[in-house]
Amino acid sequence: MEIVYLLTDQNPIQVIADAIVNRQVGPSEDATSIGSAGAVRRQAVDISPLRPVNQAIYLITTGARESAFRNIKSIAECLADELINAAKGSSN
Repeated sequence: MEIVYLLTDQNPIQVIADAIVNRQVGPSEDATSIGSAGAVRRQAVDISPLRPVNQAIYLITTGARESAFRNIKSIAECLADELINAAKGSSN
């Protein structure tokens, strides 16, 4: 939180909220496998409204973890960078 504030001079909670909102792009339905007796087919199903939020958080944390691997930056610094870039809408 402090790193985000020092880098942006903005409220860190607002930066996190903007990052999650900007990463929530995608359809409101998904496909699941329905199968019986060896025949498997895909069927469209509606998804929970919370799933895009969960997926955005997962993608942000996974990106931070991968960028911190074998890097001199700490995981906190990488997570702050990831949140700031997601809030800006940047793909870097």
